[in-house]
Amino acid sequence: MRIWADPLKRRWLLWATLGVVFLLVNVNRLSSAVLAEDLMGAFETTGAQLGTLHAVFFWVYAFMQIPTGILADRVGPRVTATIGAAVMNVGVVWFALTDSYLAALAARGLVGLGGSVIFVCILRFCANWYRADEFATMSGATFAISGIGGVVATTPLALAVDATDWRTAIGGLGVLGLLFAVVVFAVVRNSPREAGFDSLEGVPDQPTLSNAELKTYLSDIFRDPLIWVVAIMLFCASGVNLTLFGLWGIPYIVQVYDVSVTYASFFTLLGGVGVMIGPPAIGWLSDRIGKRGELMVGGGALFVASLAIIALVGDPPLVVVGAVFFFSGLLLGSFLLGYAVVKDRHPDSASGISTGTVNGAGFFGAAILPTLMGWALDDYWAGDVVGGTRVYTETGYQIAFAIATVAGLVALCCTLWLYRHERRTSAATVEDGRQPSH
Repeated sequence: MRIWADPLKRRWLLWATLGVVFLLVNVNRLSSAVLAEDLMGAFETTGAQLGTLHAVFFWVYAFMQIPTGILADRVGPRVTATIGAAVMNVGVVWFALTDSYLAALAARGLVGLGGSVIFVCILRFCANWYRADEFATMSGATFAISGIGGVVATTPLALAVDATDWRTAIGGLGVLGLLFAVVVFAVVRNSPREAGFDSLEGVPDQPTLSNAELKTYLSDIFRDPLIWVVAIMLFCASGVNLTLFGLWGIPYIVQVYDVSVTYASFFTLLGGVGVMIGPPAIGWLSDRIGKRGELMVGGGALFVASLAIIALVGDPPLVVVGAVFFFSGLLLGSFLLGYAVVKDRHPDSASGISTGTVNGAGFFGAAILPTLMGWALDDYWAGDVVGGTRVYTETGYQIAFAIATVAGLVALCCTLWLYRHERRTSAATVEDGRQPSH
């Protein structure tokens, strides 16, 4: 096959294979929104308990990001992603079969454990197969896959649950994921050399790190203030989006506007479409113009403004809610430029560690914010229960969206710091007689 013999074409096939697994990661981590009422009924949970069940995925996922970066750099993305896919989907099948809340927590944690390695493995794969000036484009394209997964986790999943039941639908995803774990091991290769090709032009070789280099890189990363600013930014921005589209977005629409879960899922689908469009488009634009900071600040300001509409109004027209969800997904791409900022700043051979470190912060946000918002909803709960599910007040949802808006504002402040840092760095390199690098 011509595509198999051409490394510039084969890399897309390999990336897409890893991408299918990443799509399934996103379906599983965002499925709680569609399943919220089923899960509250099946496990008899409060809002805070449901938030914790949803968030345990992200707690495990977040804590695994630095170990994942080390594995991706030392073992390679092929084996790491294969094992991760297998572990994740064993957890998915277990989650679909259990009747116990504690067992469901453990199963959901196992899903997070396996899923935690996939995104960083794809970024490490891209560092091995693509040029540096293609990296923001590829990281954005990878996030577009998460948007597709987000779309599948909305109306398509709701329709599948309506046609069967939630356990059958989720169990089927687990079986599909186990099959793709085998496919990843069979076809993916860590680098062009492992696939039998010469090194690609403009793509540096990525040597395996020694223990001494690993220790040095970890020390450098943790002492770098830019890493911490990007981490806080992603904690807030990614945490908000994963909470909105992964848990509380659908219950908000169902309970405030009195519509079905399937109908409400269309609005979180719009958020997934936004994620499909925004990150790759903004990443491509950033690579073309060689700028990060301006795009991050502009997108961050619009992101905060869109969330503030629901926090202030509570029940704006549904067309406005749809626009807010869509632009929240679209504008996430401006914050995701932080991955390219971090990769540009640290050696290519440590790209798994550096990107894994900041990636973990986004999932700490996704672990904490659902429970915070669940507490806010429980505080304003008037005692209404329908079909074993708590019905929350519009005021409670306004407070929850206010929490999201404040988190977005913190992320915006981080983009302003990064913009000023980019300007200072560019000015310094020009004064030294060098071309600025972005």
